[in-house]
Amino acid sequence: MSGPDAPLRVEELRARLKEIGRERYHHRHPFHLLMHQGALGRGQLQAWALNRYYYQSVIPSKDAIILARSEDRNFRRAWRKRIVDHDGDGPQDGGIERWIRLAEATGLGRERVVSGDEILPAVRFAVNAYLDLVKNRTFLEAVASSLTELFSRELIALRIDALRKHYPWLGGGLDYFTARLEQAPADAAFAFDYIARNACTRAEQDQAMAALTSKCDILWAQLDALYFAYVQPGWIPAGAFVPAKE
Repeated sequence: MSGPDAPLRVEELRARLKEIGRERYHHRHPFHLLMHQGALGRGQLQAWALNRYYYQSVIPSKDAIILARSEDRNFRRAWRKRIVDHDGDGPQDGGIERWIRLAEATGLGRERVVSGDEILPAVRFAVNAYLDLVKNRTFLEAVASSLTELFSRELIALRIDALRKHYPWLGGGLDYFTARLEQAPADAAFAFDYIARNACTRAEQDQAMAALTSKCDILWAQLDALYFAYVQPGWIPAGAFVPAKE
């Protein structure tokens, strides 16, 4: 088949997906740009770490939903690695625990972070929208939404260098990111291979690209909320985290 409705070749599909990342991934967000320039204060980093924890905490639930929707044991065997990566095999292991240690390195108490009581309402809505996506859209779209991992490694590497340079007091709190340098590319390779093999029509490929776009929007919306509350205009909603005056 040829023409505008013809399925994209594998490398064309990969290029289209990466283009979505270049245009819409949250590495371009003003909040992240300020972070990488060293322009955020401790309180703003605390707000980021605390709110981002809510996203980190639901990733295993998101992956468990995808796992439960699959009828292919080979897929389930591969996908369950993601849950172990984040939940860990023990109480002191896994991405969620490493993120808590990052939040503690900013000066926050563990219980304060884990409680989720001070999360921005818009962050909560955005993260819950991600769970709704993997529950309610097609299985192909649920898997495709994870493809931000195709381009996350570059942001992670940039972030590690920037945080070490500008916020050296974070110290070992950066272990979350160093672990993801290896985990994210492996996860992305598996997910892309699944999409490339199972999105057989142009309509299915378009669905996959739309799902990735939605995921980018969800990540962007979280940073919009942080910027609005803690940078400009600085309107913190009732009940949300209030940084101590520096």
